[in-house]
Formats: sequence, structure tokens, C-alpha cells
Amino acid sequence: MPPPEKLIGIVGKTNVGKSTLFSAITMVPVKIADHPFTTIEPNIGVGYVRVPCVHVELGLKQCNPRSGFCIRGFRFIPVKLMDVAGLIPGASRGRGLGNKFMDDLRQADVLIHVVDASGGTDLEGNPVKPGTQDPLEEVELIRREIDEWFSSVVKRVWEAKIAKSIQSSPNPLDLVTQNLSGLSIRKHHVIEALRVSGLESKPIKNWSASDVELFALRLRQVAKPIVIAANKADHPVAEENVKRLREKYGDDVKPVSGLAEMILKKAAQSGLIDYLPGDPDFRVKPGVELSREQSRALELVKGNVLEKYGSTGVQELLNHAVFRKLGLIVVYPVEDQNKYTDHLGNILPDAYLVPGGTTARELAYMVHTELGEGFLYAVDARRKERIGESYVLRNGDVVKIVSARS
Repeated sequence: MPPPEKLIGIVGKTNVGKSTLFSAITMVPVKIADHPFTTIEPNIGVGYVRVPCVHVELGLKQCNPRSGFCIRGFRFIPVKLMDVAGLIPGASRGRGLGNKFMDDLRQADVLIHVVDASGGTDLEGNPVKPGTQDPLEEVELIRREIDEWFSSVVKRVWEAKIAKSIQSSPNPLDLVTQNLSGLSIRKHHVIEALRVSGLESKPIKNWSASDVELFALRLRQVAKPIVIAANKADHPVAEENVKRLREKYGDDVKPVSGLAEMILKKAAQSGLIDYLPGDPDFRVKPGVELSREQSRALELVKGNVLEKYGSTGVQELLNHAVFRKLGLIVVYPVEDQNKYTDHLGNILPDAYLVPGGTTARELAYMVHTELGEGFLYAVDARRKERIGESYVLRNGDVVKIVSARS
């Protein structure tokens, strides 16, 4: 079985281009033989992170992905995304679609917060003159709503369950993790939240109410980190706002234009242009005659987005969420370490997104439970060297698992 799916939640107030960005991310620029996920709900879609494929480095002509695709030496690996209901002030207390939003949010592992970088919507999501609203205020509003909701859930669970059992629990860490699992909390989240909150040396059973509140805040930051999509970056007034956002939030701010990405992908699907998501430019296909409207639209995308920011920002946004915020790496399990294939002869058929720190034996369990249970050793296919169960995988590793139960 593949690694557990990570879910990216796309959040933001209404009218900031959230749905446009979601649609742009989940549009597939090429035909794919098989769908990577069996059931996709209405607000769930599939996007693709982009990485250099190791088949190029290994000197192979091509690979044969079972999910996703590989074009011009770049592997596009599927990830799940969720378009969360739009937010307004008071959502954490159930206002508007707040209850729906918060229920969806429980499932997400990382959040992409879509902000109107043009300042063209007020805090309620109503359209206003661009430049009249401050995107930084918008960021603070959404973060406050998310933090208030998350803290309220943690405190409610703490009072109802954890506090009643913590004094007699032989393993308080496991008790906390188990009771907060409904928020997609794992043990490593709890451990890291303890560390960054400075509470790791204080027994959990001795915590005060303020300790619980601090822990809840840090746990949200660890378990549901946020990347800011400064959308509508093509608007003239957005450039200064993007600069201000980056001054405060650093590299977690990505200027994007969901509309530009959608225009390029639709043009590519229609056979008008060659465009690979994440590229700094596109090329009109030989022999194609563009209409005046098509030429104008593509010229605007090129001048207002690609030449200004180097790309539409959409691919960089997704990659940042998966690789920087979630800390995932790419590994390629194979059955033949010499030909880099599975038993059917498919070259590098699988690209797994796994957490940094994953061991060879843990990878074996991800491929199949029986492989993990009968694990003997693994082979680093690049170096043709045997590696043990505790070997920590590196990004781009190609690995064969040898098991007594294979």
C-alpha cells in the first residue's frame, strides 16, 4: 500500500479567488491513464507536486508512472487537496459556514491560505475597490479564526477527557495523542509542540489552564502549518502588498495568479501552447493560429505574471506546502535494482511521498505489510549497496526491499 495520503486544505474568505486557484491546481494538463485516487468527493481534488525525475540522472530514456505523469524529465506526483468552505469573521463560533469550514479543517495536514493581494475584498468577502483593503489584516483574521477554533477544540477535549485520566495514566503522551487524533494529530506533532512551547520538562499532569492554551496554539502551528497564497498577484497594486506580506511572513508567502495558471492549462489542453506547470514561459505550438482574444489573454499572462514573478506561482506554492511545510521527500521503490523496474518491467513505476526520517523498514511496510513483517534488508539501487532496516531514506533514493515474505 502507498504511504498515508496527506491532505492539503485550501482556506480563505470568500471572493479571494480560492475556487479559481483550486480549479487551476487540480486541472490536469495531460491525459492520464488511471486516476490516482478511487473516490474523489465534490470538494476534493488532485494536484501534482513537481520534482526532477531520477530517470534522467540514472541515464534512462523514460519512466512509467502508475500514478501521476512524467514530462521532459519532471515527475508530477499526485497529492490530495480540499477546497474548504469560505470564511468570514466569527466562523470559529459557527457564523456563516463556520461549522462546515471547521469540520473540514480537522482533516487537513497543511493549509494554503488564499489572500486577495490586490486588496479588492473587505473582511466579509464583499468586492471593493482594489487597494482599499489590507491583505495583512486579512491574514491575521483567518489565522485568528483558525487558532480560536483549534484551541477551543483542544481545551474542550482536555477538560472532558484528558484531565480526568491524566493523573493515573502510565503514558500521558499517548493519552494526549489518542484523544486529539480527531484533529489528525500524531505523536510526533505532540512531541514537537511540547518542545516549541517550552513545556517538555513540565509534567503534563501539572499543567495550568494557560499551559494548555499555549500548547494548543503551538500544536496548531506544528500540525496544521500555513502557507500564504498571495493571489491576484497580476493586479498592479498587488506587488507592494506581496512585498509587505513577505516582510512579515517570509518565504511562506507565494505570489500567485490562479487565473493565469488556469488560462495556461486550458490553452495547453486545447493544443494551443506547450506549457508545463511551474515553467517560467510557454510556447505557441507550430502551425497554431491564435485568435485576437487568445493572443491578448496570453500576452497579459506573460507580461503581468510570468515576466514579473518568474511563473504563475501555483506550482511553487504546492511544492512549498508539501516539501517545506510537511517535510516530505520522494523515494522510488523497485523490484529489480539493476533495471529499476517492477516485476512487469515498468521503469520507476512508483514515486512515494514519505516523511523525512523514514527508514527502509518503514518504507517496506508502506509498500506492503508482509514486506515489512518479513524485512531482511534493502538495496540502495543507485550504489548497489545493501542497507539495513534503520537506514534513513534520502530524497531521490531508489530502493529494493528484500523480504522473507515477498
